Amino acid sequence: MTTPAPENTHHRTIRSFVLRTGRLTKGQEQAIETGWSTLGIDEGTSTLDYQALFQRTAPVVFEIGFGNGETLAQMAKAMPEYNFIGVEVHTPGVGHLLHLLQRDQLNNVRVINTDAVEILKQRIAPQSLERVQIFFPDPWHKKRHHKRRIIQTEFVELLVSRLTTNGLIHLATDWEPYAQHMAEVLDANPQLKRLQADSPFVERPAHRPLTKFEQRGQRLGHGVWDLIYQRV
Repeated sequence: MTTPAPENTHHRTIRSFVLRTGRLTKGQEQAIETGWSTLGIDEGTSTLDYQALFQRTAPVVFEIGFGNGETLAQMAKAMPEYNFIGVEVHTPGVGHLLHLLQRDQLNNVRVINTDAVEILKQRIAPQSLERVQIFFPDPWHKKRHHKRRIIQTEFVELLVSRLTTNGLIHLATDWEPYAQHMAEVLDANPQLKRLQADSPFVERPAHRPLTKFEQRGQRLGHGVWDLIYQRV
């Protein structure tokens, strides 16, 4: 596994992350050492062969920025009929997810530790993903930083190109101005339609676990906005 290099600040291509470094715990380091060979996806440029990766055929869910992996592991456990590919640049989060997958003996998840945009461009075949999910991406609160938000027109076009017909984009954020921005970008794409016709926002679906972060926010009166759009 290769840890991504820091982002060149002069490079204007949209990226799915800002590099977050962190020390690995002994448990995370051990999980990577013991789990990467079977659950990790090494760097490369060839199109991913899902059948070869998972040793079966099943719909593929692609998650960008899984954080510590708790939500992704819960979803994979609850939805064994799906294959999941999770992308995260924060190596300790990768280690934690691999620990969870090994602990629960989950074999329907594969993990990538690099920039999701390049993976989508180079290694994900067109019209091959059943769902793309991005939960709580950095909202970049300050106006001068809005251009760094991952949900932009060009990026959504890339996501749509990788979805199957009727495939879904599922986003969630706790920052209402970003939720509105997400809705505007998704509504503007002619290949997408709202899952709920009268609103871009839906109730949190049962398959998305409630995170500790959300539970804490709810106690403080904070809102969370889920958006689910379908490729037509």
